[in-house]
Amino acid sequence: MAKKTQKKLKAGVIGYGGAFNMGRHHLEAMRRAGMKPTAVAEIDPDRLEQARADYPRVGCFSTVDAMLRESDVEVVTLVTPHNTHVELALQCLKAGRHVVAEKPLAITTAECDRMIAQAKKNGVVLSTYHNRHWDGCIVNTVKRIRSGVIGDIVRIEAHMGLREQPKDWWRSSKSISGGILYDWGVHLLEYSLQLIDSDITEVSGFAHSGYWAPRTAWGGDTNEDEAFAVVRFKSGQWLTLCITSLDANPKPGWLEITGTEGTFLFGRDSWKIITRDAKERVVHEGKNPPMEGESRRYYKNVADHIRNGTPLVITPEWARRPIHILDLADRSAREGRAMKPKYG
Repeated sequence: MAKKTQKKLKAGVIGYGGAFNMGRHHLEAMRRAGMKPTAVAEIDPDRLEQARADYPRVGCFSTVDAMLRESDVEVVTLVTPHNTHVELALQCLKAGRHVVAEKPLAITTAECDRMIAQAKKNGVVLSTYHNRHWDGCIVNTVKRIRSGVIGDIVRIEAHMGLREQPKDWWRSSKSISGGILYDWGVHLLEYSLQLIDSDITEVSGFAHSGYWAPRTAWGGDTNEDEAFAVVRFKSGQWLTLCITSLDANPKPGWLEITGTEGTFLFGRDSWKIITRDAKERVVHEGKNPPMEGESRRYYKNVADHIRNGTPLVITPEWARRPIHILDLADRSAREGRAMKPKYG
C-alpha cells in the first residue's frame, strides 16, 4: 500500500470548527511531523476566514469537492461530527487520498467495514487519530502491568462521568455523536484493548435515557443519561465500560484493573497499586508522565508508513475494535439481549 518516498507529504483538514480549535491543532501536529499544510475545507464562512487568517498560504475551500478537485492534498484528516465520517472518508478515499478520521472512526461496524474496503480498493491509507495510544498514563500502565505487578489481568472496569447536564452541542446528540459512549468511551476502550489481547466473544449493553432530554436542545435525540457495556473475551477476561451523566458518586480514576495478585488504579495524572500481604493492605502510588505532546508521534508514524513502509500503529482494523464494541453495546441495550461479534 505505502510507497517509499522522501518528499514532504501535503496535508489538509476537513473541518475547521471552533470547538477546541481542532482544525488548527491537526494542521500543526501534521506540520511538526514533517508534513506540509496545504488545504482546508470548511462549510462555515466565518471559520473558513479564520483558516485563511491562520494559514495565508494554504488553499481554503468551501466544499470537499473543490478541495479534492483543485488541490494536490495527499493526507486528509476529518475533523467533523462522528456521523459524517463515513461519507467524507469514502469520498476522499475514492479520490486516492490518504484519510485520518478523528476518533471515533465511525459510529457503526458496517461503516468501518465500508471505509476499510474502500481504502484497500484504492491502495491508500486509512487510520484514526488515536494519539492517546501514546499517552504517558497508558504507556506507564502497560509497562507496569506487563512486568507482573498485579499478576494476570482478570477484569478491567473503565468509567468516566458524573452527575451533570449535557451541553447543548452536537456531542450531546445521539444521532450525530453515536451516543454517550462514543466520545471518551472510545478512548477508554482503546486504552483497555492495549491490555487485553484477546478476541471478543460477546457484548451486552445497558442504557438509561430520558432524564436530561427535556432540558436540552436535542430533546428526544439527546444522548443516553448513562450507558454501560460488558465485554467478554475468549481468554476468559472481561471488561466493563460506564459513561455517565447521572452518577453523584463517581469512581476515582479512569480504569480499575483487577489481577490475580492485586489491583491497579489508573488515572490521568496518577496511578495506584493495591495488594495484600497476609492481612495487611499494601499501597504503592505515583505520578504518571505527562499526556501532552503525542500528537506529533501519531502523525510521524502515519507519514513514515506512507513514505517508507514503516508499520502503521493505528491500523483501521485496530480502530474498528472499539467501534464494534460500542455498536454491539448500543444494539444490545435496544434489543435487551447479548450480541455476538461479527469477528473478534
